[in-house]
Amino acid sequence: MTSSHPYASKPWLAAYPPDVPAEIGEVTQTLPGMLMQSVKTHRRKTALEFFGASVTYRDLWHEIELAAEGLRRRGVGKGDRVAIVLPNCPQHVVAYYAVLRLGAIVVEHNPIYTARELRHQFEDHGAQHAIVWDKVHDTVSDFPADVRPRVIVSVDITAGMPLAKRLALRLPVPKAREARAKLTARPSARRVLTWKTLTGGRRLRRSVPGPGLDDVALLQYTSGTTGTPKGAMLTHRNLRANAMQGEAWVPGLRKGAETFYAVLPLFHAYGMTLCLTFAMSIGAKLVLFPAFDVGLVADAARKSPPTFLPAVPPIYDQLSRAATQGRLDLSSVRFAISGAMSLPVSTVKRWEDASGGLLVEGYGMTETSPVALGNPMGPTRRPGTVGVPFPSTGIRIVDPEDSARDLPAGEPGELLVRGPQVFGGYWQRPEETQEVLLADGWLRTGDIATVSPDGFVTIVDRLKELIITGGFNVSPTEVEQTLESHPDVSAAAVVAVPRGEGGEAVAAAVVLREGAEVDLDGLRDFCRAHLADYKVPRRIVVMDDLPRSLIGKVLRREVRQRITGK
Repeated sequence: MTSSHPYASKPWLAAYPPDVPAEIGEVTQTLPGMLMQSVKTHRRKTALEFFGASVTYRDLWHEIELAAEGLRRRGVGKGDRVAIVLPNCPQHVVAYYAVLRLGAIVVEHNPIYTARELRHQFEDHGAQHAIVWDKVHDTVSDFPADVRPRVIVSVDITAGMPLAKRLALRLPVPKAREARAKLTARPSARRVLTWKTLTGGRRLRRSVPGPGLDDVALLQYTSGTTGTPKGAMLTHRNLRANAMQGEAWVPGLRKGAETFYAVLPLFHAYGMTLCLTFAMSIGAKLVLFPAFDVGLVADAARKSPPTFLPAVPPIYDQLSRAATQGRLDLSSVRFAISGAMSLPVSTVKRWEDASGGLLVEGYGMTETSPVALGNPMGPTRRPGTVGVPFPSTGIRIVDPEDSARDLPAGEPGELLVRGPQVFGGYWQRPEETQEVLLADGWLRTGDIATVSPDGFVTIVDRLKELIITGGFNVSPTEVEQTLESHPDVSAAAVVAVPRGEGGEAVAAAVVLREGAEVDLDGLRDFCRAHLADYKVPRRIVVMDDLPRSLIGKVLRREVRQRITGK
């Protein structure tokens, strides 16, 4: 079956630009080895820029070695998990590679998660070391003793800013105080291990062994294909291969001369690969933003105009409007790649009118490191599709009820993917791994797709019940459990409803306990206390009962119809 399926001949290769190979070469570098090659080649070039402050590749590697030694002296060794809970900042990049240099495993976390959300992940991975934003230090240090990491490093991200900006944040005026409060906070504990202390010693000895290609580099939490958050194990080989595929996919890249804008969070699989690995692999300048803000982007563009911008549709829309209003010049952007959610054709037109460059859509998931397909960077791109498979990547379209039965072109079925970027499984979840990884290496994506005879893929539906809002995955089960923990709610069903041009919003139907009256705004506030803001239902409707099947399963499609009226 693996060699005779309809797409074994890879008809999409005809759409590849002339310089894009059908296969990538052998993966020979771990991620620290990859970065070290860039350091040797681009020593004096800028690696990172943060609010105007810059760090060269040579200095970046020096800081990585200092951080690695600080972690080693505090017990981090090969195979240990180290949690990183940081927004985009120079310390995030340094911490990421310092952990990997020791052969340890990075575990990325969203720093705006609530205490409950973070605790769930810490309970799962059991990391004994954590490098955290000072604004969430108290949250992590307040975990129960059996969950709390033994070593917690507190990071003041403003230390990576230019001196003048740091001084401006200390001015005794409301605007400065407000800006400072967004970026930093003083932990309440008396004795705190700071990033400055961690990195204030000696450099790591070269003799300290590093990782192997098939060692796990990263645990990336995802709702996966089943809706339950779990850690996807991504190896150095997986991540390096995806960076190589990305480089092969973009003809005309200028090594050591591109400027990437990290407007996507580095803790997200998409931002991690495009910025933390791909950008570093080609010696690019990586301009870091702690959160997306049009004003910050406009300020940065005056000093370092972007040439490569990975983002999601809402960001492209906002930047396009700013450019149309004359607040931002986008003409320097040579490559723009959208992912994580559906890209409306109208967004493509707005962007290309405003920038004069191409905007293409790709497809991936955390389990594929994350990019598996993309539209060609040229005239053969096809807006409205997610493109064709990357080099060294194969696809099949199968019957969702029988993965051994391949379907013909044009017939919707479950998309399967196979390639060097496909993950090794879920952390400590062999049964769930077995559900999505078939014996011959094919990954069940849980997405329903159609494929044209020449290999262009269109995603039409999802088997999984995940909601994708603003590029982030939301597990309906998690939101339902939160709603049902409210004393006035007896049952809840959470679904995606359309929002704007191709986007999704979280919506919920609730059944109240007998005699209860609930304020819907108050119910949203209750959710906000337990969930990240993007998970909070934007619409909540009250029903007498939830529609269910004969065996009692909630019929989400009917819930969605009742909420939307369609």
